[in-house]
Amino acid sequence: MRNAFVQTLVDLAAEDKNIFLMTADLGYNAVTGFMEAYPDRFINTGICEQNMSSMAAGMALEGKTVFTYSIANFPTLRCIEQIRNDIAYHHANAKIVSVGAGFSYGALGMSHHATEDIAIMRAIPEISVLSPCDKFEAAALTEYAARLNGPCYIRLDKGGSPELHDKPPLLEEGKPLMLRSGDNIAIFATGAITAEAVGAADKLKETNHLSCAVYSFPFIKPLDKDFIYSAAQKYSYIFTLEEHSILGGLGGAVAEIIAECRSNTVLKRFGLIDRFADTVGSQNYLRRYYEIDQVGIIQQIIKLI
Repeated sequence: MRNAFVQTLVDLAAEDKNIFLMTADLGYNAVTGFMEAYPDRFINTGICEQNMSSMAAGMALEGKTVFTYSIANFPTLRCIEQIRNDIAYHHANAKIVSVGAGFSYGALGMSHHATEDIAIMRAIPEISVLSPCDKFEAAALTEYAARLNGPCYIRLDKGGSPELHDKPPLLEEGKPLMLRSGDNIAIFATGAITAEAVGAADKLKETNHLSCAVYSFPFIKPLDKDFIYSAAQKYSYIFTLEEHSILGGLGGAVAEIIAECRSNTVLKRFGLIDRFADTVGSQNYLRRYYEIDQVGIIQQIIKLI
């Protein structure tokens, strides 16, 4: 995803001389393309993400479109006050990009896990929250962010995510993208872990004869309420899946909307349940450990229905 983000940004910067990229002393292999193409528009602030955010706000208020880039929770949780007061409050045209969503940096421990970022960024007014499931959505969302007049947050997986689209999809603001059709069950997923939902749906159809729809949610905020309302009428069971706490993320957003409409659908949220991921291991290992991999999803769906 990060390579798709950087390459798309390089292409966009060729047409828009106001696009800048800032990083906090990391990612040289990933961002080298932009750094070499536009050295005057690449800024390495050093390890000071809070200053980077305030600098981005100031530059944005002078007419620049500034993307900040760093690992996991560092460009978000470490500098939440600067994002809230400098970027969001002033509706600055700054784009906050994190690489390492969820357990991408699993072996480095909870300090490098991004499992609360969606909830915290979603709660700040004025900021759009974007979460691609593969490199094609990452490219499309980068274009969307560059055109957007105002701040947003883009949450990228570290890399190696399966391709769930065959080309960049046509995005409609707030709307999900259907990856599998289904009759009575739907999984709403966001981020790279959407691949686990697709695998689970395919396996459920093959072995249990259950027809399970899968939707990717590149937009977590804004979120199309009308789609959620109609889905709550169509599907008897809705499952949300995210590599994130179930508190305040995609599952929380869907639950809030469903609570405001008359529906008999059953909602179940898959994610981290109000705890730190205090176990260390690879991304795939941690998904298995917290039962949000394909096997865990299947077991929980069968148990519920």
